[in-house]
Amino acid sequence: MRVQSLTLAVAAVALLAPAPPPAAPAPPATPASPVAGHPGSRPPAVRESAVGAAELLAKARSCDPVSQGRYRTDDGTSAEIPVCGTKGAVFWKADMDIDCDGRPGRLCNGRTDPLFSDTTAVQQSDGRYLSAETLPYIVVPAPSDIWDHREHGIATGSVAAVIYRNRVQYAVVGDTGPRDIIGEASYATAKALGIRPDPRGGGTPSGVTYIVFRNSRVSPIEDRAATVRAGERLAREFAAEGRNPVPSRPAGD
Repeated sequence: MRVQSLTLAVAAVALLAPAPPPAAPAPPATPASPVAGHPGSRPPAVRESAVGAAELLAKARSCDPVSQGRYRTDDGTSAEIPVCGTKGAVFWKADMDIDCDGRPGRLCNGRTDPLFSDTTAVQQSDGRYLSAETLPYIVVPAPSDIWDHREHGIATGSVAAVIYRNRVQYAVVGDTGPRDIIGEASYATAKALGIRPDPRGGGTPSGVTYIVFRNSRVSPIEDRAATVRAGERLAREFAAEGRNPVPSRPAGD
């Protein structure tokens, strides 16, 4: 209210004052280089964002299967989910179950998750297991006759783009799950996508697309900035590539 009253008073004075002579046209403004830490400096330009969800989903609209069979989304459901492939990525469309495994924390522990395990398929650079609370990661099925992710350039640390509605979240492959079930990601991944992350009854029953980029690797696996940089670059390459699938090739690890 105080700011509004002061503004009205200044406006009234301006109306009563004689009009000043017309000013000379100002020269065109030129962009100024911001000075770090200067109070009047502009923030640095925002780096170009990643490819949007719609463009990625358009590339994942049709499926060239690379799996030998199909996966279930949960125990007791029918096997309907194939793993599809392009030159640079594999992808599948499924639900999202919440993985709270790894290093215990306030949100992911034996009290909050009755199925909690304090290990993940990989450890981070300091020897500790991953934190599902803070690190966006996805879960891939353990190798089986249905599909062996290692034969398609996918391993722990591989970069993924996870899409739900109009959101894209970059993550890493951080854990393995049952051989016949697909569609799982960490607490942090779900939260970033606006999906309820509670390991008891959270997740979503459908509508999630997982795109994992072949022969990609983030090291150390917990380096979020490196994951985002790689994800943005690989997403642009995926959006630009053709639809011709390529033969499977080993991950090289």
